[in-house]
Amino acid sequence: MMMNLNGQLVEDSSAAAHPLNRAMNYGDGVFETIRVSAGKVLFWEDHYFRLMSSMRILRMEIPMNFTPESLEQQIQQVVAESGKAAAHMVKILVWRKPGGKYTPESLEVEYLIHAEGIDQPFYTLDEAAYEIELFKDHYVLSGLLSTLKSNNRLISVLGSIYAKENDYQNCVLLNENKMVTEALNGNVFLVKGYKIKTPPLLDGCLKGIIRKQIVDIIGQLPDYVLEEETVSPFELQQADEMFITNTRVGIQPVSKYRKKQYENKVAREFLAKLNTRARLG
Repeated sequence: MMMNLNGQLVEDSSAAAHPLNRAMNYGDGVFETIRVSAGKVLFWEDHYFRLMSSMRILRMEIPMNFTPESLEQQIQQVVAESGKAAAHMVKILVWRKPGGKYTPESLEVEYLIHAEGIDQPFYTLDEAAYEIELFKDHYVLSGLLSTLKSNNRLISVLGSIYAKENDYQNCVLLNENKMVTEALNGNVFLVKGYKIKTPPLLDGCLKGIIRKQIVDIIGQLPDYVLEEETVSPFELQQADEMFITNTRVGIQPVSKYRKKQYENKVAREFLAKLNTRARLG
Protein backbone atom coordinates (compact mmCIF):
# COMPACT_ATOMS: atom_id res chain seq x y z
CA MET A 1 0.00 0.00 0.00
CA MET A 2 1.18 3.49 -0.84
CA MET A 3 0.81 6.59 1.32
CA ASN A 4 1.79 10.22 1.08
CA LEU A 5 4.49 11.32 3.51
CA ASN A 6 5.21 15.05 3.33
CA GLY A 7 4.12 15.23 -0.30
CA GLN A 8 5.92 12.10 -1.55
CA LEU A 9 4.31 8.75 -2.33
CA VAL A 10 6.04 6.00 -0.36
CA GLU A 11 5.26 2.39 0.49
CA ASP A 12 3.76 2.01 3.96
CA SER A 13 6.44 -0.54 4.85
CA SER A 14 9.14 2.08 4.33
CA ALA A 15 7.44 4.87 6.29
CA ALA A 16 8.99 5.22 9.74
CA ALA A 17 8.34 7.56 12.64
CA HIS A 18 11.16 9.63 14.10
CA PRO A 19 11.76 8.58 17.75
CA LEU A 20 11.14 12.22 18.76
CA ASN A 21 7.94 12.45 16.69
CA ARG A 22 5.85 15.01 18.57
CA ALA A 23 2.53 13.33 17.77
CA MET A 24 3.85 10.15 19.39
CA ASN A 25 5.61 11.84 22.32
CA TYR A 26 3.18 14.63 23.19
CA GLY A 27 0.02 14.10 21.17
CA ASP A 28 1.03 17.24 19.28
CA GLY A 29 -1.03 16.56 16.18
CA VAL A 30 -4.43 16.70 14.53
CA PHE A 31 -6.14 14.56 11.92
CA GLU A 32 -9.03 14.48 9.47
CA THR A 33 -10.97 11.39 8.43
CA ILE A 34 -12.48 11.85 4.97
CA ARG A 35 -14.69 9.74 2.72
CA VAL A 36 -13.92 9.53 -1.00
CA SER A 37 -16.57 8.02 -3.28
CA ALA A 38 -16.42 7.60 -7.08
CA GLY A 39 -13.42 9.91 -7.18
CA LYS A 40 -15.20 12.63 -5.21
CA VAL A 41 -13.92 13.86 -1.85
CA LEU A 42 -17.14 14.23 0.12
CA PHE A 43 -17.66 17.51 1.98
CA TRP A 44 -14.07 18.48 1.18
CA GLU A 45 -14.52 22.20 1.85
CA ASP A 46 -15.76 21.52 5.38
CA HIS A 47 -12.93 19.07 6.08
CA TYR A 48 -10.32 21.44 4.70
CA PHE A 49 -11.42 24.44 6.73
CA ARG A 50 -11.75 22.36 9.90
CA LEU A 51 -8.18 21.12 9.42
CA MET A 52 -6.89 24.66 8.85
CA SER A 53 -8.81 25.93 11.88
CA SER A 54 -7.44 23.13 14.07
CA MET A 55 -3.88 23.84 12.97
CA ARG A 56 -4.30 27.54 13.76
CA ILE A 57 -5.76 26.81 17.19
CA LEU A 58 -2.76 24.56 17.93
CA ARG A 59 -0.43 27.30 16.62
CA MET A 60 1.02 25.16 13.87
CA GLU A 61 2.64 26.84 10.89
CA ILE A 62 0.50 26.10 7.84
CA PRO A 63 2.69 25.29 4.79
CA MET A 64 2.24 27.42 1.69
CA ASN A 65 1.33 24.31 -0.34
CA PHE A 66 -1.55 23.39 1.99
CA THR A 67 -4.09 24.79 -0.46
CA PRO A 68 -7.44 23.07 -1.00
CA GLU A 69 -6.42 22.15 -4.54
CA SER A 70 -3.02 20.74 -3.58
CA LEU A 71 -4.27 18.63 -0.68
CA GLU A 72 -7.21 17.31 -2.69
CA GLN A 73 -4.85 16.30 -5.49
CA GLN A 74 -2.63 14.47 -2.99
CA ILE A 75 -5.68 12.69 -1.56
CA GLN A 76 -6.68 11.56 -5.06
CA GLN A 77 -3.15 10.26 -5.73
CA VAL A 78 -3.19 8.13 -2.58
CA VAL A 79 -6.68 6.81 -3.37
CA ALA A 80 -5.55 5.88 -6.90
CA GLU A 81 -2.66 3.85 -5.43
CA SER A 82 -4.85 2.11 -2.84
CA GLY A 83 -6.57 -0.36 -5.16
CA LYS A 84 -10.07 -0.55 -6.55
CA ALA A 85 -12.87 -0.26 -4.02
CA ALA A 86 -16.40 1.10 -3.90
CA ALA A 87 -15.10 3.99 -1.80
CA HIS A 88 -12.18 4.91 0.44
CA MET A 89 -11.64 6.32 3.90
CA VAL A 90 -8.72 8.75 3.89
CA LYS A 91 -6.86 10.00 6.93
CA ILE A 92 -4.73 13.15 6.95
CA LEU A 93 -2.48 13.30 10.00
CA VAL A 94 -0.53 16.50 10.74
CA TRP A 95 2.04 16.89 13.50
CA ARG A 96 4.72 19.39 14.48
CA LYS A 97 8.30 18.64 13.43
CA PRO A 98 10.56 16.89 15.99
CA GLY A 99 12.46 19.00 18.48
CA GLY A 100 11.96 20.40 21.94
CA LYS A 101 10.05 19.07 24.91
CA TYR A 102 6.68 20.59 25.74
CA THR A 103 7.96 23.77 24.08
CA PRO A 104 8.54 22.91 20.40
CA GLU A 105 11.68 24.08 18.65
CA SER A 106 9.71 24.73 15.48
CA LEU A 107 6.09 25.40 14.57
CA GLU A 108 6.56 23.75 11.15
CA VAL A 109 4.69 20.55 10.44
CA GLU A 110 4.97 17.17 8.77
CA TYR A 111 2.03 15.18 7.47
CA LEU A 112 0.82 11.81 6.29
CA ILE A 113 -2.08 10.81 4.03
CA HIS A 114 -3.23 7.21 3.73
CA ALA A 115 -6.37 5.45 2.48
CA GLU A 116 -8.28 2.22 3.01
CA GLY A 117 -10.93 0.73 0.75
CA ILE A 118 -14.52 0.29 1.98
CA ASP A 119 -17.48 -1.57 0.45
CA GLN A 120 -20.23 1.05 0.29
CA PRO A 121 -19.95 4.03 -2.09
CA PHE A 122 -22.53 6.00 -0.09
CA TYR A 123 -24.05 5.86 3.35
CA THR A 124 -26.42 3.02 4.24
CA LEU A 125 -28.57 2.51 7.31
CA ASP A 126 -27.36 -0.24 9.63
CA GLU A 127 -30.47 -1.56 11.37
CA ALA A 128 -28.71 -4.24 13.40
CA ALA A 129 -28.99 -4.13 17.20
CA TYR A 130 -26.91 -1.21 18.47
CA GLU A 131 -26.84 -0.87 22.25
CA ILE A 132 -25.03 1.88 24.13
CA GLU A 133 -24.17 2.77 27.73
CA LEU A 134 -22.64 5.70 29.59
CA PHE A 135 -18.86 5.69 30.04
CA LYS A 136 -18.21 7.29 33.42
CA ASP A 137 -14.62 6.30 34.23
CA HIS A 138 -13.27 9.51 32.69
CA TYR A 139 -14.74 12.79 31.46
CA VAL A 140 -14.37 15.11 28.49
CA LEU A 141 -13.32 18.64 29.45
CA SER A 142 -15.68 21.22 28.00
CA GLY A 143 -13.98 23.89 25.92
CA LEU A 144 -12.38 24.58 22.57
CA LEU A 145 -9.66 21.89 22.58
CA SER A 146 -12.21 19.09 22.97
CA THR A 147 -13.89 20.14 19.72
CA LEU A 148 -10.73 19.33 17.72
CA LYS A 149 -9.79 16.00 16.13
CA SER A 150 -6.48 15.85 17.95
CA ASN A 151 -4.27 12.86 18.74
CA ASN A 152 -5.40 13.06 22.35
CA ARG A 153 -8.19 10.48 22.15
CA LEU A 154 -7.40 8.27 25.14
CA ILE A 155 -10.91 8.59 26.51
CA SER A 156 -12.31 7.12 23.28
CA VAL A 157 -9.77 4.29 23.41
CA LEU A 158 -10.59 3.41 27.02
CA GLY A 159 -14.31 3.78 26.40
CA SER A 160 -14.07 1.47 23.38
CA ILE A 161 -12.33 -1.17 25.50
CA TYR A 162 -15.07 -0.82 28.12
CA ALA A 163 -17.78 -1.18 25.45
CA LYS A 164 -16.14 -4.30 23.98
CA GLU A 165 -15.71 -5.93 27.39
CA ASN A 166 -19.39 -5.35 28.22
CA ASP A 167 -20.91 -6.16 24.80
CA TYR A 168 -22.00 -2.62 23.96
CA GLN A 169 -21.67 -1.22 20.45
CA ASN A 170 -20.82 2.27 21.71
CA CYS A 171 -20.77 4.53 24.76
CA VAL A 172 -21.83 8.08 25.50
CA LEU A 173 -19.19 10.37 26.99
CA LEU A 174 -19.89 12.98 29.66
CA ASN A 175 -18.10 16.22 30.46
CA GLU A 176 -16.91 17.38 33.88
CA ASN A 177 -20.43 18.65 34.61
CA LYS A 178 -21.80 15.11 34.03
CA MET A 179 -23.61 16.26 30.88
CA VAL A 180 -23.67 14.40 27.56
CA THR A 181 -21.01 15.47 25.05
CA GLU A 182 -20.76 12.83 22.31
CA ALA A 183 -20.34 9.14 21.56
CA LEU A 184 -16.95 7.41 21.44
CA ASN A 185 -16.71 7.98 17.69
CA GLY A 186 -19.20 10.68 16.76
CA ASN A 187 -21.82 13.25 17.65
CA VAL A 188 -25.13 12.47 19.34
CA PHE A 189 -28.63 13.56 18.32
CA LEU A 190 -31.83 12.95 20.29
CA VAL A 191 -35.31 13.05 18.73
CA LYS A 192 -38.37 13.86 20.85
CA GLY A 193 -41.43 14.50 18.71
CA TYR A 194 -40.57 17.32 16.30
CA LYS A 195 -37.61 18.51 18.39
CA ILE A 196 -34.08 17.32 17.67
CA LYS A 197 -31.46 18.04 20.29
CA THR A 198 -27.67 17.85 20.17
CA PRO A 199 -25.03 19.07 22.66
CA PRO A 200 -23.44 22.45 21.85
CA LEU A 201 -19.75 22.73 21.03
CA LEU A 202 -19.18 24.63 24.28
CA ASP A 203 -20.00 21.45 26.20
CA GLY A 204 -16.96 19.75 24.66
CA CYS A 205 -18.34 17.75 21.73
CA LEU A 206 -16.39 17.25 18.52
CA LYS A 207 -17.00 19.78 15.76
CA GLY A 208 -18.11 16.98 13.47
CA ILE A 209 -18.45 17.33 9.70
CA ILE A 210 -21.57 15.15 9.51
CA ARG A 211 -22.92 16.95 12.58
CA LYS A 212 -22.70 20.16 10.57
CA GLN A 213 -24.49 18.56 7.62
CA ILE A 214 -27.33 17.29 9.84
CA VAL A 215 -27.67 20.71 11.50
CA ASP A 216 -27.95 22.28 8.03
CA ILE A 217 -30.50 19.66 6.91
CA ILE A 218 -32.69 20.27 9.98
CA GLY A 219 -32.54 24.02 9.34
CA GLN A 220 -34.13 23.47 5.92
CA LEU A 221 -36.98 21.26 7.16
CA PRO A 222 -40.12 22.97 8.49
CA ASP A 223 -41.26 19.84 10.35
CA TYR A 224 -38.36 19.85 12.83
CA VAL A 225 -36.81 22.25 15.34
CA LEU A 226 -33.13 21.98 16.27
CA GLU A 227 -31.99 22.62 19.83
CA GLU A 228 -28.23 22.93 20.36
CA GLU A 229 -28.46 22.77 24.14
CA THR A 230 -26.91 20.93 27.07
CA VAL A 231 -28.16 17.33 27.28
CA SER A 232 -28.47 15.51 30.61
CA PRO A 233 -28.07 11.71 30.76
CA PHE A 234 -31.67 11.54 32.00
CA GLU A 235 -32.88 12.79 28.60
CA LEU A 236 -31.46 9.72 26.85
CA GLN A 237 -34.29 7.59 28.20
CA GLN A 238 -36.92 10.19 27.35
CA ALA A 239 -36.07 10.40 23.65
CA ASP A 240 -38.06 8.66 20.92
CA GLU A 241 -34.95 8.18 18.83
CA MET A 242 -31.21 8.55 19.13
CA PHE A 243 -28.53 8.44 16.46
CA ILE A 244 -24.77 8.98 16.15
CA THR A 245 -23.08 10.75 13.25
CA ASN A 246 -19.57 10.47 11.86
CA THR A 247 -17.77 10.53 8.52
CA ARG A 248 -17.34 6.76 8.26
CA VAL A 249 -20.95 5.61 8.72
CA GLY A 250 -22.89 8.84 8.20
CA ILE A 251 -25.78 8.11 10.58
CA GLN A 252 -25.83 5.21 13.03
CA PRO A 253 -29.20 4.62 14.73
CA VAL A 254 -29.08 3.52 18.37
CA SER A 255 -31.52 0.70 19.13
CA LYS A 256 -31.21 0.45 22.91
CA TYR A 257 -29.99 2.32 25.99
CA ARG A 258 -30.61 0.42 29.22
CA LYS A 259 -34.37 -0.36 29.15
CA LYS A 260 -35.14 2.17 26.42
CA GLN A 261 -35.80 0.92 22.87
CA TYR A 262 -35.53 3.50 20.08
CA GLU A 263 -37.12 4.01 16.67
CA ASN A 264 -35.06 4.91 13.59
CA LYS A 265 -37.61 6.79 11.45
CA VAL A 266 -35.87 10.18 11.52
CA ALA A 267 -32.43 8.63 11.03
CA ARG A 268 -33.71 6.95 7.86
CA GLU A 269 -35.16 10.22 6.57
CA PHE A 270 -31.99 12.17 7.27
CA LEU A 271 -29.73 9.53 5.74
CA ALA A 272 -31.44 9.92 2.38
CA LYS A 273 -30.95 13.68 2.55
CA LEU A 274 -27.31 13.26 3.63
CA ASN A 275 -26.60 11.05 0.60
CA THR A 276 -28.21 13.64 -1.66
CA ARG A 277 -25.92 16.31 -0.19
CA ALA A 278 -22.91 14.05 -0.66
CA ARG A 279 -23.74 13.50 -4.33
CA LEU A 280 -24.56 17.10 -5.16
CA GLY A 281 -22.25 19.00 -2.80
